[in-house]
Amino acid sequence: MKGGSSPASMIFTGLGFAAIGFAGRYVLRRMPHLENEVRHLIKHFRLLDPDMFDGNCPRGSSYTDKYSQYYKGGFESKMNLKEAALILGVEPTAKKNTIRAAFLRLITLNHPDRGGSPYIASKINEAKDFLEERLPPGRK
Repeated sequence: MKGGSSPASMIFTGLGFAAIGFAGRYVLRRMPHLENEVRHLIKHFRLLDPDMFDGNCPRGSSYTDKYSQYYKGGFESKMNLKEAALILGVEPTAKKNTIRAAFLRLITLNHPDRGGSPYIASKINEAKDFLEERLPPGRK
């Protein structure tokens, strides 16, 4: 066949266009219902910050600038008290059960067996060990 168009490819192309047409018709018929659901969710979802939509963020031009709370900087070459507390999200004077709870929460989310970074997991482990070693005998 010239041009590489066989009857089978024409049939499959026609079936593809028909499927796209039926899917489009379904979406267009469901659109008013979906639009009402989205409007209802936005209206009743009280956790949204009004600044998120109107750009009136006090510290910057974006919503993420307003709520950015991550530590701006890399890891130190040697673990210290401040860095260990920042990694685990605890006070430097935290008790062992607080350190352990923070460690378990973070390592569950960042474990390499669950797709987390081995480097981040090692830093979480190092921070836990560092803080637990520095605990006075009464806080262990």
